Amino acid sequence: MKNQITNIILCGGSGTRLWPISRTLMPKQFVKLFNEKSLFQLTLERNAPFCDKSVIVSNTEQYFLALDQFREERLKLGNDDSKFLLEPIGRNTAPAIALACMALSSDEILLVTPSDHLIKDEKTYAEVLKKAQLLAQEGYLVTFGITPLSPETGFGYIEADGLEVKAFHEKPNLEKAKAYLEAGNYYWNSGMFCFKAGAFLEELKTYAPTIYEASLLAYNNAHHETPIRIKEQDMANIPEDSIDYAVMEKSTKVKVIPSNIDWSDLGSFDALYEELPKDKNGNTLNDKHISIDSKNNFIYGREKYIATVDVEDLIIVDTGDALLVSKKGSSQKVKSVVNEIKKTSQLHNVHLTAHRPWGTYTVLEDKKHYKIKTIVVKPNHRLSLQKHFHRNEHWIVVSGTATVTVGENKYLVRPNESTYIKMGEVHRLENEGKIPVVLIEAQVGEYTGEDDIIRIEDDFQR
Repeated sequence: MKNQITNIILCGGSGTRLWPISRTLMPKQFVKLFNEKSLFQLTLERNAPFCDKSVIVSNTEQYFLALDQFREERLKLGNDDSKFLLEPIGRNTAPAIALACMALSSDEILLVTPSDHLIKDEKTYAEVLKKAQLLAQEGYLVTFGITPLSPETGFGYIEADGLEVKAFHEKPNLEKAKAYLEAGNYYWNSGMFCFKAGAFLEELKTYAPTIYEASLLAYNNAHHETPIRIKEQDMANIPEDSIDYAVMEKSTKVKVIPSNIDWSDLGSFDALYEELPKDKNGNTLNDKHISIDSKNNFIYGREKYIATVDVEDLIIVDTGDALLVSKKGSSQKVKSVVNEIKKTSQLHNVHLTAHRPWGTYTVLEDKKHYKIKTIVVKPNHRLSLQKHFHRNEHWIVVSGTATVTVGENKYLVRPNESTYIKMGEVHRLENEGKIPVVLIEAQVGEYTGEDDIIRIEDDFQR
């Protein structure tokens, strides 16, 4: 089956139900939770035997995360025939898939997968993909229905008669979910699809013509270098809708393949708990967890020790700048926590360590009128040429050699040397060497927010 399918990988979404591990600028699909691999990397790895190329649809802000992790996997998989399509804003799955289809020939068979799912029965997965490919060759739009193991209220359902779809159903209450499970012909809606690019676009044109036309205009107006970049206003003009609402619930060409593939969307800490290794007392393994008569707890934290005494069935997540404590079984409500946080802070958006295209920065101290960071710049990378209106900056190099531009002056700053950038001065930090540059930055001013950056020139088109 290899060389015949293209994998469209959808990388949007911020994974709010896994906050504070998952943030807008480091969503769950890029967090390395499984043997130092992310769900995105596991998706690439899992589909490599069937797909020689992929179209990775990503938010512009997350492109460099996807690119770095793709490059890590490419070294192992040898898969180089792939492209990225960048959305400046999200408009849900129907436009994302449409834009990806427009970048491919109409006869190409596509496997559309989210980037944040876990599939452990890869033998059965290979079997259902073969069935899906045969149906897609005949012009059908194929969806994968996950064989339900419990009356889950967090998923939509597909009602089926063999391979025929009778109806799509919204997330049910518990009573309905139990009835679906007992009926035996209802499946969890996986959000995975297989079809020809042209077949999907024809159905989209028929059932959601405004999405089709706006997507076509946006694609034609896009910058078609590598990566493909959709213009923000064109993206904003596309109506927002899911593939289910826009096409799958209306088309007469839909088939469903029952799929017992040991699947999880890891949409909550309860789901994540089931997938992680545990100690003899049912606590998730953590080198910094001290357990005294504690059982069946989800414990996550890498920066400080977490001690539990006589507690059971808790979710405890510590990320340095945020602490979550919840009962197991209630973790779906974390999304409500994020809604509250958005009203008062940026904790939903970024971790203390933020990943940027050029490297990382870690906030060590953030007080009124000053902020202290560690900055790491990758070899042969540089920050944007920029200036600030509200802060001065002091840089002290710890290791590597930094190339610093301030106004018309360009000079080197070596380990244990420092430099000073006055408020309003145009400046740039660059690493022209072969090892990372590590420095301490002290910001002093009336305002030290990350939005006090005026970019004059940027390698990453931000």
